[in-house]
Amino acid sequence: MADNGDSINRRLASIDWLRGLVMVLMALDHVRDYFAHRSPDPLSAADTDAALFATRWITHLCAPAFVLLSGVSIGLMARYKSPPELSRFLLVRGAWLIFLEMTVVTFAWEFNLIDDPAAIIFQVIWALGAAMITMAALIHLPRLLILIFGLLIIIVGPQLDSLFPPAAMPATDPLWMSLHRQIFWQIGDMKVIVAYPILSWIGLMACGYVLAQIYAWPTRHRQRFLVYMGCGLLMIFTIFRGLNIYGDPNPWQVEAGLAATLMSFLNVSKYPASMLFLSVTVGLNLLLLGFIETRRLPLYGAILTLGRVPLFYYVVHIYLIHMLAMTIGMLAGWPLGDWFVSRLHKPEGFGYDLWVVYPVWIAVILMLYPACRWFAAVKDRRRDWWLSYL
Repeated sequence: MADNGDSINRRLASIDWLRGLVMVLMALDHVRDYFAHRSPDPLSAADTDAALFATRWITHLCAPAFVLLSGVSIGLMARYKSPPELSRFLLVRGAWLIFLEMTVVTFAWEFNLIDDPAAIIFQVIWALGAAMITMAALIHLPRLLILIFGLLIIIVGPQLDSLFPPAAMPATDPLWMSLHRQIFWQIGDMKVIVAYPILSWIGLMACGYVLAQIYAWPTRHRQRFLVYMGCGLLMIFTIFRGLNIYGDPNPWQVEAGLAATLMSFLNVSKYPASMLFLSVTVGLNLLLLGFIETRRLPLYGAILTLGRVPLFYYVVHIYLIHMLAMTIGMLAGWPLGDWFVSRLHKPEGFGYDLWVVYPVWIAVILMLYPACRWFAAVKDRRRDWWLSYL
């Protein structure tokens, strides 16, 4: 039976709602980066406490949701775009995202493209762009092959060094390593930091593309599938992580105290995204998708609005947070020049406890919302081709 307009809108609303929710969480992570006291590693039991760990860990849901839902969106676009049309769109969109990462987004993090420690930083926007460019080729394959390809990359990707040692291909070593490992790459006077190795994200986007097929199902069937799949992924995470047999390069261990042991158990690798990292984060995201199919939580409409303008929100929120930190830092006595750096090199001694970080986070969301609502209304009113790239 054909879908009516209301059912199509409900399906897309659930996707936008989850995207909006994780964008709100993403802002928390970046406010913490700029405003919290420095911590060697907020996920290491030796360097953190339960509150800081939870604040950082919950934001792990963000990148997997962005990539998975981008794959779903590509799968939905395949219903009304021909493969050549969709490939062209993905190539241009992917290249545009990588360009933005190298310019507008990198500048937002640093306010500095000249002096040390300035660098071009490839993060989640780069990962999305590179994955879209890859999907421009993959969409011409049968969906079963795309699914197998995506799962193999997620499962086998961590073993690439042992299968294809970098020493065997020195001429392409930095390029090869950037697929599945964080690297610092010096190209003449230019420094390149690949913070998001892209291989696992390509695999996840491919899986999201195949997942889009469930959005042709009746709501109850789709909801049941999402819940079962989410629970299944959480079971995979629990079993493999508990046995310490495969799926993450950092085995957990018993620490001094239950809380520290639990933190060690949950501290799985995001850079690169390991199989267990994706199992637990995608599992939770699928449960959220299934939950929102038939429910409306408080602030549903506001979160939905944010989720409809993800790239606009992403770029603006970095500039806003960095400028707020710079303004407060200057009022507290740090000179302006100390703020032309990334969040990883903020002035020594600057930082606040989490009870300050959380109100700043809420203030950032409240300041962002009117601009996002305005831009969402612009996208509703107009059908200019360039709006599909923003």
